[in-house]
Amino acid sequence: MTRPCDMLPPVRGSIARDAALKDMMWFRAGGPADVLFRPADVDDLGMFLAARSRDIPVYVIGVGSNLLVRDGGMPGTVVRLPASFGKIEASGTRIRAGAAALDAHVARVAADAGIAGLEFLRGVPGTVGGALRMNAGCYGREIADIFVEATALDGEGNLLTLTPADMGFSYRHSEAREDLIFVEAVFEGTPDKPEAIKARMEELAANREASQPIRAKTGGSTFKNPPGHKAWELIDRAGCRGLMHGAAQVSEKHCNFLINTGDATAAAIEALGEEVRRKVRETQGVSLEWEIKRIGLPLDEEVAP
Repeated sequence: MTRPCDMLPPVRGSIARDAALKDMMWFRAGGPADVLFRPADVDDLGMFLAARSRDIPVYVIGVGSNLLVRDGGMPGTVVRLPASFGKIEASGTRIRAGAAALDAHVARVAADAGIAGLEFLRGVPGTVGGALRMNAGCYGREIADIFVEATALDGEGNLLTLTPADMGFSYRHSEAREDLIFVEAVFEGTPDKPEAIKARMEELAANREASQPIRAKTGGSTFKNPPGHKAWELIDRAGCRGLMHGAAQVSEKHCNFLINTGDATAAAIEALGEEVRRKVRETQGVSLEWEIKRIGLPLDEEVAP
């Protein structure tokens, strides 16, 4: 039987079917993609989006830092932007960065150019595209604070420019349409001496190293901070520090992080997160909201032909 994913338009980039995603995820868990597409450039991606069957869902992943792909995998096409989408340029007090650029790399380029205000990106795992989608931030700063504009392709392959009003940023959220695939963004900071910027960045990096399990198989902060609360404090007070479900564990070092201690399945990681939510709700009356994005199908569900 011919599946929708077998009827793909011609591309100049690479196409892989039944592609493993597990090793692309920071959790090192999850199922495969029906199709993994790495576009050659923006034109290639735009032509694919314009010509594809509308029956085939399209998802985008970066480096898998804030993402949990369920064990049944991803139906349709998963787009992963290659390094050609990761160029970074500095001009004056502005940085132009491709969506595949690592946030930490953007911070370093800004520091070298004497552009302050982007230091917090040194502590944001992942890529610019993901940071735009979730208004990523840490240490009191977020993407909304430095955002000028973004360029994105819509589901029809049209190239759009988005302003701050179009993005509709709020805490760990953007109102940007779900069908948009970001390809580039412009950020703005303020002038400062590179050595001063780098010193602040190193301090942030040291604080992160000391307080977070960044060398473990994790997805970063698991839950958003509810208004008036810190998620980790709620989790700790609920008695969840070190809690395990299979090989998934609430980090002893920072209990708003879930970690894969060995060969945890995505289902075990998600179930642990739901158990934490239940315990916090029952003990403190606060409902935690997932910050990590969970996508794909559980293992017991089949992809429709």
